Amino acid sequence: MTRAEPVLLLQLAGPLQSWGVRSQFNRRDTASEPTKSGIVGLLAAALGRERDEPIDDLTALRLAVRADQPGTLLRDYHTAADYREKPLPSAQVTKKGDQKPTSPAKWTQVTQRFYLQDAVFLAALQGPGELLGRLDHAVRAPRFPLALGRRSCPPGRPVALGLETREEELEDVLRRVPWLAGRPAVSAYERSAAQPERIHLSATIEDLRGDEESPDVPVTFDPPHRRMTTRQVRRLSITVPTGLDPRPESDPHRGRPPHDPFALLGW
Repeated sequence: MTRAEPVLLLQLAGPLQSWGVRSQFNRRDTASEPTKSGIVGLLAAALGRERDEPIDDLTALRLAVRADQPGTLLRDYHTAADYREKPLPSAQVTKKGDQKPTSPAKWTQVTQRFYLQDAVFLAALQGPGELLGRLDHAVRAPRFPLALGRRSCPPGRPVALGLETREEELEDVLRRVPWLAGRPAVSAYERSAAQPERIHLSATIEDLRGDEESPDVPVTFDPPHRRMTTRQVRRLSITVPTGLDPRPESDPHRGRPPHDPFALLGW
């Protein structure tokens, strides 16, 4: 059995997030969870890489995402117009290559952008320890501003959660790390009656044997040559610790650590 590689943990939380996969023209969609292209872009920004620099080492990292708080979908309505008060250009061009104006003239273009509101995700990246160590440092002191999918979506919490060096598989890490959403979101989730201190969450893990294909792996971010490829993933439901006190609200000892009469003896 091969030795499990280290895992870098990231907290992706903010008022707005937007993780585009198939956005086109005047409609900018968002996926329901962070994409690999979005996370690789965040890491490349932290390292200070330009768009035309290689990203092969980052795309080779194995990714898992846990939805601690899926958030709600926000539709943002926009209109666009030419500041020179001219008709908007059409898709047709002249013999010189200039865009023709719309006919009949169209003065306003409607665009729509979609975001996730108040979402919280745990991202886990597995790979070489030396690279993950540099990424952990870079995320804490990024060269370029970090964004949750789009530049207009800055993180609302610290992104870095640390580097896990113990020998564990990605799925085990996702099950062990406590819930990141916290008490305000308790009512929005299914809680186990038998174990009220645990919660059921959905997760996606990159897996060559996965039964789902995700077209979100960037080959390059260089604008003239930008293109994507696919990866195999599998989806699962996991149970994780909430970090919340399971005792009822009426318990006067709620929020305090359990009393251990032998603690002073060092037992």
